[in-house]
Amino acid sequence: MRAFPSLGFALILCAGLAAAAAGQAASPAKCPPPARTDNITDTYGSTVVADPYQWLEDQKSSETRAWIDAEDACTDAALSKIPGREAIAKRLADLYHNDVYSLPIERAGRYFFAKRAADQDLSLIYMRSGRTAPDQVIVDPLTWSKDRSVSATLEAVSRDGALVFYGRREGGQDEITLHVLDLKTHRDLPDVLPSAAYSGVMPTPDDRGVYYAKATPAGPRAYYHALGSDPARDQLMFGKDLGKDKELEIDLSEDGAYLAYTVVYGTGSEKTELYLQDLKHHGPVVTVVNDINSQFGEVLAGDSLYIQTNWKAPRWHIYATDLAAPSRDHWREVIPQTDALLDGFAPVGGKLVAEYLHDATSEIKIFDADGKNAKSLPLPSLGSATITGRWESPELFYAFTSFNYPTTNFEYDLATSKSAIWSKLSVPMDPASFETRQVWYRSKDGTRVSMFLFYKKGLKLDGNNPVLLSGYGGFDVNETPYYAPAQIVWAEHGGVFADANLRGGGEYGEQWHQAGMLAKKQNVFDDFIAAGEYLIAEKYTNSSKLAIVGGSNGGLLVGAAITQRPDLFRAAVCAYPLLDMLRYQKFEDGPYWIAEYGSADNPKQFEYLYKYSPYATVKAGAKYPATLFITGDGDTRVAPLHARKMAARMQAATASDRPILLLYDTKSGHSGGRPISKVIDENRDILGFLFWQLGVPPQ
Repeated sequence: MRAFPSLGFALILCAGLAAAAAGQAASPAKCPPPARTDNITDTYGSTVVADPYQWLEDQKSSETRAWIDAEDACTDAALSKIPGREAIAKRLADLYHNDVYSLPIERAGRYFFAKRAADQDLSLIYMRSGRTAPDQVIVDPLTWSKDRSVSATLEAVSRDGALVFYGRREGGQDEITLHVLDLKTHRDLPDVLPSAAYSGVMPTPDDRGVYYAKATPAGPRAYYHALGSDPARDQLMFGKDLGKDKELEIDLSEDGAYLAYTVVYGTGSEKTELYLQDLKHHGPVVTVVNDINSQFGEVLAGDSLYIQTNWKAPRWHIYATDLAAPSRDHWREVIPQTDALLDGFAPVGGKLVAEYLHDATSEIKIFDADGKNAKSLPLPSLGSATITGRWESPELFYAFTSFNYPTTNFEYDLATSKSAIWSKLSVPMDPASFETRQVWYRSKDGTRVSMFLFYKKGLKLDGNNPVLLSGYGGFDVNETPYYAPAQIVWAEHGGVFADANLRGGGEYGEQWHQAGMLAKKQNVFDDFIAAGEYLIAEKYTNSSKLAIVGGSNGGLLVGAAITQRPDLFRAAVCAYPLLDMLRYQKFEDGPYWIAEYGSADNPKQFEYLYKYSPYATVKAGAKYPATLFITGDGDTRVAPLHARKMAARMQAATASDRPILLLYDTKSGHSGGRPISKVIDENRDILGFLFWQLGVPPQ
């Protein structure tokens, strides 16, 4: 988020950086630290690929740990000297230190939610015994660890509101241990389900047990756990033959009579299977659909099974059928496809509440159970909405957010059609002082792409504004307007935040997604590069004031952009990224992503992966932008080895005097859960790095 100072300033800071690192050791240390190179190669067909930093894949080796420590010292020495750093942190703290609520879960007149109070470091789990009752703490993770690295997640609540299923998360890991709080005694039950990535926790209505799905080393599985029994003896319900390339989700009807299983074929949206089991009559698992290469999602509501699918409808539609007759010949369309993307729906109070995306902004419509009598629920502005509720209650809860609209949770009564604020962020900033625009530009092949721009009112298009460009472009994920404190600070310093709706995302349906996956992944990078070129051509900025940021798959996007067009960008922030696309499938959740990216083990897919893999395309002597890589040991989704290897290779290869830094936290990861103080520190470092490199004066 900013502009760069003079080249001289950058050179002075780099020199001071090495001196600072030297002062921390008995003998002078090089900064960044050198990383040895090995003559290791991998062979793909007739192509031999060098991998000189493969040794950094071993996260536990003493050599890797020593290198990480040296990188940390180097990065800290650089970032700690940036002028205005404490002012950035103070402004971020002002914006972050507010009461933050999740959307509530209502059960039997009780409301359960996560809340981080303004003066607290972590979210606690609360309950209200009635809509206007005071907030009561029921799970407090602040006592679990001195460094606040252990957090709580609200997973599920039983139908009568007597049992709360919550997770204990270590650092930023995807995995949790699952605990059960009995609100009658206000004590945890002895039942503790072991650490795993859970994809469904469904308590039974009689409070005697819980169905759950989780990832195992062999693949996802669904189980039943009887409360009070040994979890090691839990009954396997479904999935004994599913491999690691699949994902399994479960859903239990509110009366506990039916259990649904959803099998997802990787993240490429190639295929989904639905199965249903009549638990009340001890019936077998029956197939709803398993023979169509399309996506299907289910919701159990009353006596009906609702199915959202892009089969015969790339922008999605909804079918309904009786739970007693789930086969395809009984399906009836209740909500047809429209010009907008049907992004999701929830059964609430006997109605269907659908969330649509129109040009990457949210719309909410409420239908009768048969899809009739549609009416719109007005939203405050262009932005993003999330909905939740349940079939047996008329209370619809929805969250709304936009760049200058801090996240606000609303309650809407379907019986009276009245809306009220449930909770809101009280943020010290003036929303009216900012402006949001949506623009369109042409990508390399002529495809029309949309992009949101957020900045302070009165912006002059003189080509000298610092611009921070972001995007994602993968996994059918939508990039829509959202509030973030770092974006406010960026705009307050005269910056423009740009968020592009790249191919590979889901904003415009499955065809948009497929246009940016597998062999067409280069389209995503072309869209992103074209966004940068548009911002320069339209006089928002110039290449010395243009920075990019992205995380996870967005980190791959940033890695590809800086290796393909290092001349276009002045600085880059690459967080928790995939970067070695020839070996990613060997680590963590990699096998599940093959449907999205392909695998170098497939000769045809190797060809295109090799062409764009950022780690494989680093060139010695290229002048790379200043780059800040961010990762940590706690990332159990995208292996942190990607950032380690890429940082080492770029540090050795670059011919520019711009810093290549690695910000490495041993407890950080993909799934959040960090104390807010660490979130502020990380955003301070990101903003400070970008201000330094783009020449944005501190305020």
